[in-house]
Amino acid sequence: MKNEKVVLIATGGTIASKKKADTGLLESGVISGEEIVNYCDIPAHIDVQVESMLQKASMHLTFDDLLALKERIDAYLMDDQVSGVVVTQGTDTLEESSYFMNLITSHEKPIVFTGSQRSPGEVGTDAFINIKHAVLAACCKDLYHVGVVVIFNERIFHSRYVKKEHASNVQGFNSFGFGYLGIIDNEAVHIFQKPLENEYYELTAPLPEVDIIKCYMNADDKYIRAAREANVDGIILEGVGRGQVTPGMMSEIRRCVESGITVVITTSAVEGEVYTTYDYKGSTFDLKQAGVILGRDYDSKKARMKLIVGLASEHKDIAALFNPN
Repeated sequence: MKNEKVVLIATGGTIASKKKADTGLLESGVISGEEIVNYCDIPAHIDVQVESMLQKASMHLTFDDLLALKERIDAYLMDDQVSGVVVTQGTDTLEESSYFMNLITSHEKPIVFTGSQRSPGEVGTDAFINIKHAVLAACCKDLYHVGVVVIFNERIFHSRYVKKEHASNVQGFNSFGFGYLGIIDNEAVHIFQKPLENEYYELTAPLPEVDIIKCYMNADDKYIRAAREANVDGIILEGVGRGQVTPGMMSEIRRCVESGITVVITTSAVEGEVYTTYDYKGSTFDLKQAGVILGRDYDSKKARMKLIVGLASEHKDIAALFNPN
């Protein structure tokens, strides 16, 4: 078996946490990547190069951090000796950062994100096994040209559909409706399915400000109005069902569109697309007539990432970004 080289970029998170002496509570991101890898039982034929880039809780990560991470990933994957890159981070924003990276990188080699639900010092920690499996996946030729994937609890998910499904259980992530791409079993990576295509957008402008506003029964327009008055560039509406909002939101939504703010409607349902099924005030049809873009089956967090990247790229037709056909 030929030797492989994988680069692991550590950014912090529960996977790098330990208890504070004064409170007994976890402090996120205090253990270096070099220290963690020593406990992961990496196969001898894989050389893991570690860069402890950041030591942050994932809710402390910024877009500046992610853009800097992209530069490091690009630099490492240009090296012919590197088989793939693993990124470790906190799980709270992992579904967002992994998909953002999927949209702004274009490499044939695997880029693998992972984290853990339990700290390295806890009984039954998933930190070491998730890193080991991520490293194995980063060497897998079947994951070439797939885009950014997430490894968690022996399963391989695509960043486009992965979602944190549990706050604390080691089975922390899932891809509702689409399933996982494959599994890692006894150090063997098995791929069962792949996406038909992957997306890449070159960033040519500063990242815009895009907010998410959740819709619920009897909701009014104050948050939409606040976003408009704050001069945001885009708004993701997390509607219900097929993409409905309350009648009381519609006037302000129209003002947003008229003022040049890009508005996208998504659904809070974990499966299914927004669709113009109904014709009444606040329906998806009403929203579309007002100039709101239909966000298909994107959840609000993924739609936000796609809109941010779309507005910062040379993509002129944002509606086609979400509805290419």
